[in-house]
Amino acid sequence: MTIRSLAISMGTKPMSLYHYVANKDEILDGIVDMVFDEIDLPSPEGEWRDEMYRRAHAVRRALKGHPWAVGLLETRASPGAATLRHHEATLATLRAAGFSVQMTAHAYALLDSYIYGAALQEAALPFHGPDAAPEVATSIVELFSDGQYPHLVEIATEHVLKPGYDFADEFDFGLNVILDGLARSIPNPKDDATHQPPGA
Repeated sequence: MTIRSLAISMGTKPMSLYHYVANKDEILDGIVDMVFDEIDLPSPEGEWRDEMYRRAHAVRRALKGHPWAVGLLETRASPGAATLRHHEATLATLRAAGFSVQMTAHAYALLDSYIYGAALQEAALPFHGPDAAPEVATSIVELFSDGQYPHLVEIATEHVLKPGYDFADEFDFGLNVILDGLARSIPNPKDDATHQPPGA
C-alpha cells in the first residue's frame, strides 16, 4: 500500500489524504488499531484459562475477517489506544493468574505465535469448513496408490476423510495443549517456598 494507490482507490489525490494523516505509517497504525478494537478483551477478574481461551478465539475470528492483518498486528511502533488496551488486559489477566513476569511474557508470546500461525495456515488451505477436505484430499489420496506413503494414506482415510472432519477443530486441540502446559508453571501457594516452577 502507498499513499498514491490509496488515493487512487478513493478517487482523490495523494495530497488530499495528507490533510487527514501524516504518512502511510499513521494509516497502518489506524487500521491495526481497528482490528484490535474488534477483539474482546480478557478480564483479570475471570478464570485465566477461560479468558485466554476466549481471547484466542476472538483473535482468530478477527484474523479470519482480516487475513491481511496477520503480518501487521505486531509491527507497529506507534500503537493506538485499542492495541494498548488489548495488550494491557492480556498481561493483567496472566499476572492476576499468578504467572511471574517472565512467564507472562513467555505465555503471551507462545499464545500469539500459535494463534497467528494457525490463522496463516488456515488461510492458506485449499479447503474450508466441515466436510470440505474430501473435495481436495480424495484426489490427492489417489496419488498414494503405489504404497510409498502409507502414513499419509492412514491419516487421510482414518481422519481427514471421515464425515464431519473440519481442520478448524485442530485449533482447540493445540490451544488446550498450550494452556495445560502453561497451567503447570503457575506457582502453587501450598508448595514448599523453595520450589520454583519451570520457567519462573
